[in-house]
Amino acid sequence: MSPPASRLSERAFPLLAIDIGNTTTVLGLANAALELTHTWRIRTNRDQLPDDLALHLSGLLALSGTGPPGSAVLSNVAPPLGQNYLSALTQHFGLDAFVVNARNLPDVRVELTEPGNVGADRLCNLFGAERYLTETEYAVVVDFGTSTNFDVIGRGRRFIGGVLATGAQVSADALFARAAALPRINLEAPISAIGKNTVHALQSGLVFGYAEMVDGLLRRIRAELPGPAVAIATGGFARTVEGICTGIDVYDDTLTLRGLVELWASRQES
Repeated sequence: MSPPASRLSERAFPLLAIDIGNTTTVLGLANAALELTHTWRIRTNRDQLPDDLALHLSGLLALSGTGPPGSAVLSNVAPPLGQNYLSALTQHFGLDAFVVNARNLPDVRVELTEPGNVGADRLCNLFGAERYLTETEYAVVVDFGTSTNFDVIGRGRRFIGGVLATGAQVSADALFARAAALPRINLEAPISAIGKNTVHALQSGLVFGYAEMVDGLLRRIRAELPGPAVAIATGGFARTVEGICTGIDVYDDTLTLRGLVELWASRQES
């Protein structure tokens, strides 16, 4: 568990948390109680330079009305953008951000053949899922992003392994690119599985078909674990399949960002 907020310096807050994904970057501010008070989702743009990022961050912080951040933590899976964020934070805000990776988290057990290759966002999911490990020994975080990650987590900060699958939007984009006659559609559930027109047929395949893939992989993962596992969904596409995926127990939109905050707090006492 993270240290009590009372043991953390008030000067460290607000804490700026930045989760850089391949498609979307999620930012948030946390207070001294480690609660997210503001969150933003912006498109990941690898062409942005440090000054561009500083300008963008300044605008978001101005919207929050909370003043400049006292510290920062960063998760990055889209280099070199992460380095540009670090430069912006140092040059314009005087912050030396904590950067998440498997090597600087000694209390995490990464049970992979190559532990150093685990993505920073997946380590954040591990911390974000801890609150759900009260009644079960295991959790599976289904993170619906550019790729869909199934992160298998054990109590005691064990990252056991997982599954990487193509994200729903990536699958849709590939289909539209290779089949010029097919229209681009909104990824939302149709009224029935049997489509009566091209749009509904595509939505059925992409949404219902994707939900069945998720449920099928969850069944296989649970069958390989020695005990019950709670399944938690997060990420941009999660709400689209809410109520369709039968294997998901909890939907948590801020799991990764909250995990980033919890991870940062755990390092302050190490």
